[in-house]
Amino acid sequence: MHSVVLLLGSNIDKEKMLPAAVRLLAEEVELLAISPVYEAVAVESYKHPNFFNAAVLIRTNKTATALKDDTLTNIEQQLGRQRTADKNAPRTIDLDIILFDDLAFDYTPADGHARHIPEPNLLQYAYCAYPVADLLPTMSHPETGETMRIIAKRIAREEASRVVPTVWKREDFDLRPQIEAPSSTC
Repeated sequence: MHSVVLLLGSNIDKEKMLPAAVRLLAEEVELLAISPVYEAVAVESYKHPNFFNAAVLIRTNKTATALKDDTLTNIEQQLGRQRTADKNAPRTIDLDIILFDDLAFDYTPADGHARHIPEPNLLQYAYCAYPVADLLPTMSHPETGETMRIIAKRIAREEASRVVPTVWKREDFDLRPQIEAPSSTC
């Protein structure tokens, strides 16, 4: 069995889409934990609606490729995800593998776009680092050796220098009650 951290993001009907994604994930994998929800300004495009992001810790027996192709892409399609040429375009849901056990590797799912684990955004963006650090603060990054807490603090220092914050915790929106009875249908 693999321990995997996924990042969920939505900026179309996000109050509905994030809980729906968690429910659909629970039907496919074992949900172990869910981070608090963060609101984030859309990367590279202030014209798009803000995102809600959260990280989930799951357990599965699938490979990264099978998880992306068979589970995550299927859930995105069920929730109306429309891919466009603009990789930062608004979306109903986005499900990405951030960490896969304590491994570092490349994989190419059926869409043909090569991906790297750990997800590079983990070292660059608060919307990714903060929720992951909430879940696994003492886990070491498989490539840098930094703990998730240290990564989040470094990014928080960078974030603090901004005139207007780009990420903030949503205390009023909690997905964690969604895992009352974790599924084990891996």
